[in-house]
Amino acid sequence: MTTEPVKVYSLSTCSHCKSTKKLLDECTIQYEFVDVDLLEGEERKAILEDVRKFNPKCSFPTIIIGEKVIVGFKENQIKEALGL
Repeated sequence: MTTEPVKVYSLSTCSHCKSTKKLLDECTIQYEFVDVDLLEGEERKAILEDVRKFNPKCSFPTIIIGEKVIVGFKENQIKEALGL
């Protein structure tokens, strides 16, 4: 199992984002997440700039596992990146 940091950029209403968080929870992976749609103003603008660095299309979820970027809910890729 990975010891690399895991960060999820998500939307609070997105079913794929919810599935990603559920998978990480079920695998007892510690992760940080940001529900971008709940942010406002400059904070939201700054986070969207961060997301575009990893995923120029700025789609969700965008999952960062160490140096690996996974866009969308791709269970097998997520598990592989986590070493599961």
